[in-house]
Amino acid sequence: MCGGSGTRLWPLSRKQHPKQFIKLTNDFTMVQNTIKRLPENVQSPIFICNEEHRFIVAEQAREVSVEAKSILLEPVGRNTAPAIALAAITALKENKDAVLLVLASDHNIKDEDMFRQAAQSAYGLAMQDKLVTFGIVPSNPHTGYGYIKRGEELGPKASQYKVSEFVEKPDEATAKTYVDSGEYYWNSGMFVFKASKFLSELKTFRPDIFEACERAMQDVADDLDFTRVNKAAFEACPDESVDYAVMEHTEHAVVVPLDAGWSDVGSWSALWEESERDGNNNAIRGDVLTESTTNSYIQASDRLVSSIGLDNIVIIDTPDALLVANKDDVQNVKGIVDKLKGLDRSEYIHHREVYRPWGKYDSVDSGGRFQVKRITVKPGAKLSVQMHHHRAEHWVVVSGTAKVRNGDKEFILTENESTYIPIGAVHSLENPGKLPLELIEVQSGSYLGEDDIVRLADKYGRSEQ
Repeated sequence: MCGGSGTRLWPLSRKQHPKQFIKLTNDFTMVQNTIKRLPENVQSPIFICNEEHRFIVAEQAREVSVEAKSILLEPVGRNTAPAIALAAITALKENKDAVLLVLASDHNIKDEDMFRQAAQSAYGLAMQDKLVTFGIVPSNPHTGYGYIKRGEELGPKASQYKVSEFVEKPDEATAKTYVDSGEYYWNSGMFVFKASKFLSELKTFRPDIFEACERAMQDVADDLDFTRVNKAAFEACPDESVDYAVMEHTEHAVVVPLDAGWSDVGSWSALWEESERDGNNNAIRGDVLTESTTNSYIQASDRLVSSIGLDNIVIIDTPDALLVANKDDVQNVKGIVDKLKGLDRSEYIHHREVYRPWGKYDSVDSGGRFQVKRITVKPGAKLSVQMHHHRAEHWVVVSGTAKVRNGDKEFILTENESTYIPIGAVHSLENPGKLPLELIEVQSGSYLGEDDIVRLADKYGRSEQ
């Protein structure tokens, strides 16, 4: 499940590039780490995401040599119960006995072997028509998670239990009693069950969700590697979590304890806890120098960040936004994001560097009538055939090879060569080479917005940039 906007990790996580697609704990993104920890007997994964993230999902799966069985595109977010229902219906089209391992794409698990063992244990229960959830053995009385109370053990020394009840996020005193009792686990939001059994229980307890998802999957549109479900049918589906829709009602819910260093990395303080730290208890990423700084998380993106005389601080530096916060108050980051949204600021939506299916661009500089971008085009990729009503463009190739259409002419540009695209000229840019193409684009004109694009042809099926 690749939805979610990741607002609690702003400014690194943005609406169009949330935390599941970011390298937070190692050299792989969160979704790539999720893919890499899958048990060996898991088949090609099904991804569920929204329209904006479809090319990021496909590209990041390709980078770790995984081909998706399907990438389902939700026209709107409707929570986890409908999302899982879409995946279950998809899986059953190929295998009537399909078993789903349902995972969020933005969790961190340190002991991956332990996770795989737990998944195999859960698989055996799923084959007995159980709906299995993983209960995280709590390391502290955390108030940010829901809890699962275990019931009767399924067998001697089985470490498998019937679910007694699901409980909401508790206050600190209640959480402490939960942890002290040894009978409660954090609710991980990860599951294993037969696709057919889940749909059967969903139809029993929430026939409205079942029927809406069934209708949405009866009229799908395949586009490249993606499957678009019927928009009107899915929009009519209620917004509901899988816990509320099924797990709290079914008699077949089972919990398998998991003690594998799990975290949902839900805040900067949580990421600090997950990170390697130096002798001063600081977690450092990027070009950072510290003096008399302790217990802090500091991340630099593309310039030197230095700190002096600080304790318990979070500093996140990106090219267009800087966050400085007390580590104990980072849960309030969402308030900043809400203010940015209310002011219609772009910083909550995307980074200065924006990813596209053909590559990416970085808005290096801008003024009243100009904008400078550094554009990177992947090998074999091509931008749409397009024209602009209000701006002209100068392209200078820095490295690689560019195949250019400029009006009626088509030609090749290499390093240190350039071309000028007049206002109104039909043009396109393609990388025919084996290496990334990098160029500098200087836009000039009366209006430089991304919506000044008349797209005449596009290999990625986009109607807007």
